[in-house]
Amino acid sequence: MVRLGNATDRDLPVQVDATGPEGISIQAGPERPADGTIPPEQRALPVLQTVAPRARVPTPGGAPGAHLRPPQPRYAPAPLALRPHAPEIEHWRDRLQRTPLLELAAAADESRRRRHPDGVVSYIVDRNINYTNLCVTDCRFCAFYRRPKDAEAYVLSYDDVVRKIAEAKALGAVQILMQGGHNPYLPLDWYLGLLRHIKEHEPIHVHGFSASEIELLVRVSRLPLDEVLRQLREAGLDSMPGAGAEILVDGVRDVIAPKKLGASRWLEIHEAAHEVGLHTTATMMYGVGETWEDRLEHLLRLRHSQARSEAAGHRGRYTAFIAWSFQPSQTEMQDWQLELGTGLDYLRLTTLGRLVLDNFDNLQVSYVTQGPKLAQIALRCGANDFGSLMLEENVVSATGIDFIMPEQELRRIIADAGFTPRRRYQDYRQVAAAESGECPCCSWRNGR
Repeated sequence: MVRLGNATDRDLPVQVDATGPEGISIQAGPERPADGTIPPEQRALPVLQTVAPRARVPTPGGAPGAHLRPPQPRYAPAPLALRPHAPEIEHWRDRLQRTPLLELAAAADESRRRRHPDGVVSYIVDRNINYTNLCVTDCRFCAFYRRPKDAEAYVLSYDDVVRKIAEAKALGAVQILMQGGHNPYLPLDWYLGLLRHIKEHEPIHVHGFSASEIELLVRVSRLPLDEVLRQLREAGLDSMPGAGAEILVDGVRDVIAPKKLGASRWLEIHEAAHEVGLHTTATMMYGVGETWEDRLEHLLRLRHSQARSEAAGHRGRYTAFIAWSFQPSQTEMQDWQLELGTGLDYLRLTTLGRLVLDNFDNLQVSYVTQGPKLAQIALRCGANDFGSLMLEENVVSATGIDFIMPEQELRRIIADAGFTPRRRYQDYRQVAAAESGECPCCSWRNGR
């Protein structure tokens, strides 16, 4: 993996010809052909004029913000009366305060059983491919990103991505989750070309690009949101992840990610994706200093967003909700005085996810951040999906948290909780043993 070329180019410097981007080349090394040019899709990118090839692999030092020690911003929660959906927030807050966790869990488990009476807990085999870690948004909670000109910043070539997909498919993967930093040097055409390259050389379901990445593409391309989404879908984007939601309360976002898009814009982008026919997921990252009222506002905004998409007759919808706790190590927030999310918080949020989001079909655990045992308990708190086998994961693991496990262990944990483990596709249809692994919801691309 190298920022601008093949894996063998790691330590080779970039030369920029005064004539412009077409004159950019990588110096030939002792084992590289003398004409060692970079991949053609990278050649004309402005990023090549501003950053050198990756000089070293990631270090334990974390993101650039981890080396800063700015004062911790103060967060003042809004009064309940000024919040959207205030009566509903008050209702659920009071129920949460009055009701023992086990009673809430029983109600959530019953709701899960009514919606999924077959006793199946699903999971998907996929690979997380982070096509770039170069980012200018400087989220204070992120340990993964690198700034422009950082020696650890990179952009994968198209062939790098396709190679990763081929490796994943050989292990049974039926999709890739493709996300990256907010890299302003990559134009929309780069993303469109990448999607087409994937569909031509290693076809697979592409679950890709968070709302904040889409927002960057809208700004860079200067095209309307619906046009950007339409072009991405036609080029090969099959669904969208729910990353970048964090807490959908602008007061919280102003503290942890002041450069990132606001809560209403995040919802708008997902509803626009539903309109063009893309299914999406929704997430929450809690434990960043927010209150329970903030968490409930987040859930209720998602519930109402789903209702709007359904009422409008959009072809897409939110397919699942996933919550996880903030992991502070190696981030700018690692020394902040925060009440980090506890295991009990996670179980309470799981039960609320099932009860509040009564128009969401699926609730996914996060064993990657919570560990397998707590995730197993969450299966009796309303969850019906164990997430991804994750043949590769880079973002959470950058904080030092890594609970990735083999498929046999994942299936054992599900079975020990009293459920039947089943592989699934992104749209939650189950993978039959005799199937080739081609995602049914992508078959329209091949005329079937």
